[in-house]
Formats: sequence, structure tokens, C-alpha cells
Amino acid sequence: MRILMLAHNHPELQPGGTETIARNLFRTLRDTIPGVTGLFLAATTGAQREPKPGTLLQAAPGGQADESLMWLPHFDRFFLRQADTQGLAMAFGPLIESVKPDIIHIHHPLQFGLETIALLRRLAPRAKLVLTLHDYFAICPREGQLLRSDGRLCSGPTLDGCHRCLPTSPVADLLLRQLSVRQAASLVDALVSPSEFLRDRFVAAGWDAGITVLPNAVDIRGTPAPHRALPEGGARDRFAFFGHVNRFKGSLVALDASARLSAGGVVHGLALHGGAAHQSTEFMAEFKAALAAAPAARHHGIYDAQDLSRRIAAADWVVVPSIWFENAPLVVLEAFRHGRPVICGDAGGMAELVRDGVDGLHTSIGDAEGWATTMRHAVEEPGLWDRLVQGICPPLGLDAMAHQHFDFYRRLLRTGAVRPRPPQNRLPASRLQPSQPEAAA
Repeated sequence: MRILMLAHNHPELQPGGTETIARNLFRTLRDTIPGVTGLFLAATTGAQREPKPGTLLQAAPGGQADESLMWLPHFDRFFLRQADTQGLAMAFGPLIESVKPDIIHIHHPLQFGLETIALLRRLAPRAKLVLTLHDYFAICPREGQLLRSDGRLCSGPTLDGCHRCLPTSPVADLLLRQLSVRQAASLVDALVSPSEFLRDRFVAAGWDAGITVLPNAVDIRGTPAPHRALPEGGARDRFAFFGHVNRFKGSLVALDASARLSAGGVVHGLALHGGAAHQSTEFMAEFKAALAAAPAARHHGIYDAQDLSRRIAAADWVVVPSIWFENAPLVVLEAFRHGRPVICGDAGGMAELVRDGVDGLHTSIGDAEGWATTMRHAVEEPGLWDRLVQGICPPLGLDAMAHQHFDFYRRLLRTGAVRPRPPQNRLPASRLQPSQPEAAA
């Protein structure tokens, strides 16, 4: 089986969850299943690496012969459009001829653009195209987070709702975006989601109910980080945040909760692990002020995968204070891999992974006071931490994820599955009154 796997960046350049999952999946398929070959292709822009003159393709970090970068700087994030269609065709033509893929697995339309899906369909008509929906970009034009401009969670796209969030975007543009996504989705042979929650959001937005759920996984090899040794009479009061420091990952919520705990006399520690690259001046000012107001919190900066075990060894709890629904965050799987209970929001893919009162605790998304109450409960209830640790099930390993995907690919190649029914042609003006004149437009 020959596989061409596309991701919107390379984890050595941008260590995001989607990039990490895509590269891990490709390498594990290659290394554990006899006969699997192919290419891992990651898009990049000038923000991560300078282009190589005269070509869109260049070597990927690490020197792997079957990993390449494609330099694609001309991308429209609203329309998910790649302007350099001529460059795409010139680069993908020889690449498809060289790889001769049986499976083309696209992990995100970012950078590559919806045009790439149509191009690959033309260049490799016999290959099966798979698209994994790692977030809500395809149905949410506001950075794919189903998060309204006023900070409230969005249950799903509607024409009037999207226009309220993006008042400077004409209604025609919202409809054109939705139509472009629908057309691209109609060209793939299979849609995949890492979580039931994300699949259900797409189905509610009019997408095909046959979206296949294939869960994410982490490397479970090696010895998990030991639990922190407690002094006599000590409490499980050390919390850790792992992830990019930005507004949507909820670092400000965690810091506000920590400040409230300190004000209430609750002894604890909050360690924030992660970089803050490409953040606005406004957010960084808020973050520094929030950090200064939380005496029990420390920001330890960026880390790499090899350093995670050492850092998590100092933590009793892992917190996931994201203010959006998330999908299937790897940090939850890493926490369970190392036997740490997780505190997270009470909806979305994170709440799907964490069982409230079994292997972690749920609390209100974006509510700092609620977070402080839950964290205080975590520190002060006798036996709670031990009980939750006992409830943790080991997460799916990379080998199991690779074999699940391989079996899925084989079924797709064998059955020639009918492509998913494309989503509906237009957004309803309102879920309560879908027959309003605006919807018919």
C-alpha cells in the first residue's frame, strides 16, 4: 500500500496536535506494517522556514527521505483557498507520478486549500481520498472553533449567526465559502473524525452521518512518569497546563482560577508549559498581568516531546481549560499515559475523553470561578485523586491507531465505498425559523 499523507505543517516546525498525529500515523504505518510506503508531505510558510528558490518542494527537518515540505504562503483562511493553483499543479504532478498513491490522506485543508482536493482527485483518479476533520474549520468560518465573537460557545452554523460573528463578511461570501467546502467534500471517498462529538457537530450541520470515527493515539512505549512523592500530610495540589499559550487554550482562565485559590488561602501550584509564539501584543499583556496576579503560578516556557515526562512528573493533575469545544486533545491522552487525572471543560471532545468522577473532573468551560471551585475540590477531598488514578484506562497506542487506519484503508480499497453524501447546499438563516426569506436566498 502506497500512502500520500498531507498535513498543514510539520511537527518539527509547528508542534501542533494535528501535525503530530499525522506524522506519527505515517511513520507508524511505515514502520510496523509490511509493504506500506509513501510520503509525508507538510505545508509550510515563510513564518517557519525560508523558501527554496525555484521550487515549492524542499526537504523536511530530520532528513527523512520520505518526508517533504511544500512551501505555500498564499492562503486565504476564510475561504480555505490556495491562490497558487499553478504552483500546486506543477508540484503535485511529478509527485503523484513518483509516489503512485493508493491512499491520499489529507489531515487539514489549511495551507493546501480546497483546490488541492480537486487537483488530487484529477491527478490520482484511482486513489482513495480520505479527509480527517480535526476541528470545525469546514463548518465555522471564524477560525473553526464554534466560538462566537462574544465568547459564547456556538452549537452550530446558521447564516444569521455566522453573519453576527463576522459582520464585515457579506452574506454572499459566507454562502460561497460553504458551497466551496461542500464541493470539495463531495470529492473525497471517506471522512474521518477523531471524536464522536465532532462528528455529531458536522452531522447537525448537514453533513453525512457516515463519518467514520478513528480515535487519536499517543506513544505508550517506555515507563510512565512516576507520581510525585508526597511529604507527610501533603496534598495532591500541583496542577499543570501543557499546550500553546493562547487565548483559546484557556491559560487566562487557569491563571484567574489560581489567583482565586490563592486569595482563598488554598495552597497549590500551577505550572504552565508551552510557548506563546505568534500571539498578539494585547493577549501577551493580558497573560503577563494574569501571571503576575497569580502568585502560585509559573510559566516554564516551550517544551519538546522528550521533556514531557520530566515536566509531568512534578504534577498531580493536568488541566485543560480550553474555552472552545476542542476535538480530541493529545494532552488528555498524554496525561492518562502518565497516570494523571485531568480537569477539563464539560463539553466537546475533551469531555468525551475524560469521564467525570472516574478518571478526571469536569467543570464549566470558560468559568474561572467554577474552575477555582473544582480545583479546590481536587485538592481538599480526601482520597479523590487516588480514586481517579485507579479509574484511568491506558490510552490507545500508536501501533493500534496505525492498524485501525490500515484496516480502514483496506476496506476502502476493497469495497470502493460510495463517497459520502455532500453537506446541504446552504446554511439555514435560523435553526428556529429555517423558512425565513433570508434562508431561501
